[in-house]
Amino acid sequence: MLSSASVLAGRGIIRSAGAQTPDYRRLAVEEIYCPPEVMEASIRAINANPDLEPNFLGNFSPDNARFVNGRIIERLQDIGEERLRAMDESGIDKVLLSNWSPGVQLFEAEEAKELAAISNDRMAEAARAHPDRYAGMVTIAPQDPEAAGLEIERGLSLGLTGVLINSHTHDEYLDDPKFWPIFEVCEARSAPIYLHPRVPAPQMYPAFSQYNMHGAMWGFAIEASTHALRLIGAGVFDRFPNLTLVLGHMGEGLPFWLYRLDTTSAGYVGRTINRPPSEYVRENMLITTSGMAWDPALLLSHAALGAENIMFAVDYPFGDYARDTAWFDAIDLPEADKRLIYSGNAERIYALS
Repeated sequence: MLSSASVLAGRGIIRSAGAQTPDYRRLAVEEIYCPPEVMEASIRAINANPDLEPNFLGNFSPDNARFVNGRIIERLQDIGEERLRAMDESGIDKVLLSNWSPGVQLFEAEEAKELAAISNDRMAEAARAHPDRYAGMVTIAPQDPEAAGLEIERGLSLGLTGVLINSHTHDEYLDDPKFWPIFEVCEARSAPIYLHPRVPAPQMYPAFSQYNMHGAMWGFAIEASTHALRLIGAGVFDRFPNLTLVLGHMGEGLPFWLYRLDTTSAGYVGRTINRPPSEYVRENMLITTSGMAWDPALLLSHAALGAENIMFAVDYPFGDYARDTAWFDAIDLPEADKRLIYSGNAERIYALS
């Protein structure tokens, strides 16, 4: 059995000899930005009702060394020189900005729509100011699916690309058909949905409420992968066969589970869904490397999904650009596959120039 130290050391077990600077662009597609207006509104709302996002306010506590010493809150709101310098120092050419979880999904519909519009305006301003360095995803308020569709159209007209949804909204999941107008617009406009995790919904939360299990260590991945499987099970990709879903953090664990998903769902195939679950994952989903700069996880995902279904991401400011680019530059994969993961897939899926 591998010790914890051995598992972490596994990041260095597979390396190209004499790795050189690549001749392709480095694009990173889950780089977190929270406009000050959204940050302020979120803090105000959760102060009034902490159950909206349990443990969220702990991020601001002086006891949270990672957030305080790492200046995470400050860096989340920065799209100026500090972020650009971090990109320069690690060779990141361009990033795709996405709103911090839980984003606008805390709020009632009217405030959520206002904050989504502000977020999209701020993202578009950043992209206009630095068109070679920044692009941004459209933030929407699923609380009002019809209005969300209109905001997608407006965001795309501003030059944004793709759509960011921070998973559940008021404890509801997107498999409910009332949300499907969002999928209709995204499929029609070839706008991928990046399904980003958040703290598990109240019906799930008690099992994650201790031992730091609610967040990035465990709860985020379980929450987002469960949401993605609900979309498969509801027949979303049968109804919208050209819809693309993006999952971060090496697919939130789904690549590891494909065999078991297929072998244990055989009775449903042909009745509630048309194909085995793994086919939807491979044909309708892409994953990113955000927060998972670890050889075994990437190599398994590469074997299970193929290079054409993986994109590079760092999850800045939670992740480190220099660390993750050094990791990916050196990993032993065919150069054509590294080019796809670093830039080719993002250029194709998000039309990043």
